[in-house]
Amino acid sequence: MLGIVYKYIFCLTKNEDITEEIVQDTFLEAVKRIKDFKGECKISTWLCQIAKYKWYQKSKKRKKNKEISLENMEDSLILDNCIEDDLCKKEDKLELFKRIQSLDEITRDVMYLRILGNLDYQEIAEIMGKTANWARVIFFRGKQKIKEDKNK
Repeated sequence: MLGIVYKYIFCLTKNEDITEEIVQDTFLEAVKRIKDFKGECKISTWLCQIAKYKWYQKSKKRKKNKEISLENMEDSLILDNCIEDDLCKKEDKLELFKRIQSLDEITRDVMYLRILGNLDYQEIAEIMGKTANWARVIFFRGKQKIKEDKNK
């Protein structure tokens, strides 16, 4: 479970130090609130929800309610196993992440987890508390939206 939470937060932060701090805060919070866990979802999903909340808190403090700018993270972006060749071109990375940033929050999270986190659809489904098919459809729709925006 630690690995899933770490991968999820690293996809959002792109910073090992911040990721480790958020993961530590997440597990501390989980220990404090274990009595609130009702078992309605997998514990990994619950932990990722806590981690995402912790990341939002940290982002608000650091950026005064602004989203983290992908332009500032360009050098740290790594796309090892892309879905399509045009997503892997180095000169297109910045443009790709600008387009991903313009997507709705759910689609953006799925895209980050799939592309940057290198997670399969089942792992994404576990994190998001949905099915693998749902994750596949959201990713496909996000990819289609990016292609449409690119062709404009």
